Amino acid sequence: MKTLKILVGIAFVIAVSAFALDKVSGNKIVKGYTIGDVATDFKLKNIDENYVSLADYKNAKGFIIIFTCNHCPYSVAYEDRIIALDAKFKPLGYPVIAINPNNPKSYPEDSFDNMKIRAREKGFTFPYLLDDGQVIYPQYGATKTPHVYVVEKTDKGNVVKYIGAIDNNYKDANTATQKYVEDAVHALLKGEKVPVQITKAIGCSVKA
Repeated sequence: MKTLKILVGIAFVIAVSAFALDKVSGNKIVKGYTIGDVATDFKLKNIDENYVSLADYKNAKGFIIIFTCNHCPYSVAYEDRIIALDAKFKPLGYPVIAINPNNPKSYPEDSFDNMKIRAREKGFTFPYLLDDGQVIYPQYGATKTPHVYVVEKTDKGNVVKYIGAIDNNYKDANTATQKYVEDAVHALLKGEKVPVQITKAIGCSVKA
């Protein structure tokens, strides 16, 4: 009888813990992709009111997909570097695709209208898409803003080759000693293996 009570108690604790985890994650348990997975395409609204998917880029060799937003200081710190990545690699076949994963009801600063304003202020040269309904970021497994996925277009689909941070110093681009995204794309363009495939994304938590 005592053993039964203990087992019931353990089951209750597990159930409560699972409920709490579900609440913390906003009913979205994030697992996502790992290296070598084929990333699902999407069709999301861009700040120009048009819908964008990876399939639209017929001549692309791959993509630098960055989950980012307006309000997060980490995202703001990386904006110029994201613009520079697009300028450098879009002509070589790896354009930046930025996606705002946050719920605008939780953070009005990340609303679609404010995305338009921010993109205009900064002169974004890449699509800035709204993950309306927050469907795409859990598929990828993004947990931070910014969180980067470099994918290579292959016969199998868009294969994930790098996941993580842009570089190793969000405070100062000039003192970053490891430029993970640049190194990944350079390697892919040469047909080589990405030297560092996974790093820890540093930023604000995605807001459900």
